[in-house]
Amino acid sequence: MVESISVPFYEVDAHNIVPCWIASPKQEYGAYTFRPKLNALLPEFLSDFPNLRQHPYKWNNAISSIDWSSIKDTIDVNESASGLAFIKSGENEADKALRYFINQKLNDYDSQRNDPTKDCQSNLSPYLHFGQISAQRIALEIQKNGSERESSEAFLEELIIRRELSDNFCYYNSLYDSFDGFPKWAKDTLDQHRDDRREYLYSVSQFENAQTHDELWNAAQLEMVKSGKMHGYMRMYWAKKILEWTKSPEEAIKIAIYLNDRYELDGRDPNGYTGIAWSIGGVHDRAWSERAVFGKVRYMSYNGCKSKFNINRYIRQVADL
Repeated sequence: MVESISVPFYEVDAHNIVPCWIASPKQEYGAYTFRPKLNALLPEFLSDFPNLRQHPYKWNNAISSIDWSSIKDTIDVNESASGLAFIKSGENEADKALRYFINQKLNDYDSQRNDPTKDCQSNLSPYLHFGQISAQRIALEIQKNGSERESSEAFLEELIIRRELSDNFCYYNSLYDSFDGFPKWAKDTLDQHRDDRREYLYSVSQFENAQTHDELWNAAQLEMVKSGKMHGYMRMYWAKKILEWTKSPEEAIKIAIYLNDRYELDGRDPNGYTGIAWSIGGVHDRAWSERAVFGKVRYMSYNGCKSKFNINRYIRQVADL
């Protein structure tokens, strides 16, 4: 324990720009309550890194090599998945991905980020998840780039406000991955609609193998399985339909988390858990018009997607992966 040691001890939040416990002392209701608190702290925490100074003492001892093969034998790794061609790991590759996004995609981010047929996403979430680039470094490079203002602001809203709001939810709510972690209004409305008739019911195996009646949902699931990622807009539709096609919200969140954590490169991340809780349980959202199964939780439909982007093009693009 910290109390039993006499040497200096520092706790560092390397996942966020503003340490989670400093950004807010409690679970925030939504982005509108969290944003002003975080923005007030960003001038202090979103500053460039100081130049490193050389340590005055040299390490003269030999550094033994690491036997990575023996380490691999001590952990349980599923090696059945093949590699992915579209992404390479490492700090240098993360920096390349950032430069490519800034130079080729950022100016169109505000207008095209919600269209799954457009290659406008940053593809930085796996690098953030595995610590190969920091959110602070990304934000600093975006700020000094001079790209189109609305697009830069839209991206920084996702990178900073929404991402750190997800951490706030998981940090202060120990039930972040369960029905009991939903806000009261959402639990109440979902409870009231537990016995509503579901037009379709699917097993976890049918979901996993993209065997639903909905070709759009199937394409989203296949995109995740084939590429290790799913477009952000489709992740919302994907999770909400799991709620619509399962017997209970408890089953829905369990299946969504299982699939997300198994196939997403950024699985097991606060963004994933919070996104699922938003889609299924109204976390960081408000009550909407009441309907079957969903109650007052926000609904998304096939026709709604159809009005926003070319569904057939998206399905073809996934088939060609």
